[in-house]
Amino acid sequence: MNGDELPFERGFEVYSKGAHKSEFDPILLDSGSDPIWDAIRQEAKLEAEKEPILSSFLYAGILAHECLEQALGFVLANRLQNPTLLATQLLDIFNGVMMHDKGIQSSIRHDIQAFKDRDPACLSYSSAILHLKGYHALQAYRVAHKLWNQGRQLLALALQSRISEVFGIDIHPAAKIGEGILLDHGTGVVIGETAVIGNRVSILHGVTLGGTGKETGDRHPKIGEGALLGACVTILGNITIGAGAMVAAGSLVLKDVPSHSVVAGNPAKLIRVIDEQDPSLAMKHDATKEFFRHVADGYKATIPNGPSVSSGDAEKGGLTNSTT
Repeated sequence: MNGDELPFERGFEVYSKGAHKSEFDPILLDSGSDPIWDAIRQEAKLEAEKEPILSSFLYAGILAHECLEQALGFVLANRLQNPTLLATQLLDIFNGVMMHDKGIQSSIRHDIQAFKDRDPACLSYSSAILHLKGYHALQAYRVAHKLWNQGRQLLALALQSRISEVFGIDIHPAAKIGEGILLDHGTGVVIGETAVIGNRVSILHGVTLGGTGKETGDRHPKIGEGALLGACVTILGNITIGAGAMVAAGSLVLKDVPSHSVVAGNPAKLIRVIDEQDPSLAMKHDATKEFFRHVADGYKATIPNGPSVSSGDAEKGGLTNSTT
């Protein structure tokens, strides 16, 4: 650790990407030890000293609360309130679920670590809880999902509607989403009712996990652990994206994708096999020569008598499969 690095900036073993557990160890919270919350409070204190104009904002959002669940509930309630769904009512709902559900307590911590680890725009844990709508939408979904499973579907759907209106992220409360999830930016993400997303998945903006038409029942994609879905990817139908797979930006996926492979195009085709166990953690979704060659070959196939297009020409033309 260098001299400029704060002691909590390196992450914590129980939450870290390398030591991820499928279930959070409740002993930490039961014993009063919560390094994520300690880091958030310390960051808020430092920021209040640096920016006194934000001291009231930081106090209300973080420092006035006793735990991460209470602070997160306060932030979500104030962001999602409207004239007929009051902040006080929402706060009761969020606290009533998060304060008593060990699974959600695990997920909100693994998720915030995922944002801190993988999103270079996430400067601190406190910035995630205060500002990042991808994180907000994901945690509000988790509460809605719990309500849905309790048989309170109307309330869960009301939350889904507000999440969509406020954050531009539409997640059906019946969808099943693991922990350690990154919704990078999140704008335009749509996740259907029977979709299933494994742990440690990274999803960029504009991703759709949808159905193919009017079918009913189990009709949405299943995303394996450690997968990386690039910007504006569309995945339709009850198909499987294998563990550790990477789907290049702008791709349309209509059939199963093997584990630890890269697919790209419209419709998506297999480009190569990758060695990384979880590409979602590395977040290396830059354009590759294989991708450009695939695009160029597809272009030539559509124009049998047209000019030859090399992968180098395609690359110079500005084709890309990622965003920053």
